[in-house]
Amino acid sequence: MQSKAKLLGHSIHQMLIVFPLGLLAGGVIFDVVYLLNGNPLFASVAYWMIVAGLIGGVVAAPFGFIDWLRAIPSGTRAKRIGALHGIGNAVVLLLFLVSLLLRPDDGGASGWAYLFSFAGAGLSLLTAWLGGELVSRLGVGVYEDADPNAPSSLAPARARVHAR
Repeated sequence: MQSKAKLLGHSIHQMLIVFPLGLLAGGVIFDVVYLLNGNPLFASVAYWMIVAGLIGGVVAAPFGFIDWLRAIPSGTRAKRIGALHGIGNAVVLLLFLVSLLLRPDDGGASGWAYLFSFAGAGLSLLTAWLGGELVSRLGVGVYEDADPNAPSSLAPARARVHAR
């Protein structure tokens, strides 16, 4: 199950996803710093980090969709996890977009804007774990002989022993 969207031999989605994940998380961190000290510079930085994170997510998503559509066999655990990962990340982007639309670019935002961005950050922890499960546990985009039905990494040790 090698990636179908590669650049110089590596999965494009896996290369790009670090940007939106880091930028959106950084936006939340700058929101928290703003809430703690009230300096509008931190609110402005949070705004622009969210803008950049949304752009990064829109750029990374099609490559993940290509891999999900073309590299993962139907009817497998990997296909189900990939669907949850993709849908979850679409919701993350929507939550951050709503947050962005509820805030000015030059100062603090309403409580609703923070609620949406914090919810997006929380959900992104789950979707990042699902992406890690796809790559680290199931070998999607990494190993030609990946096991798309390997049990969860959270399963008891004896359930994780399986033949490749």
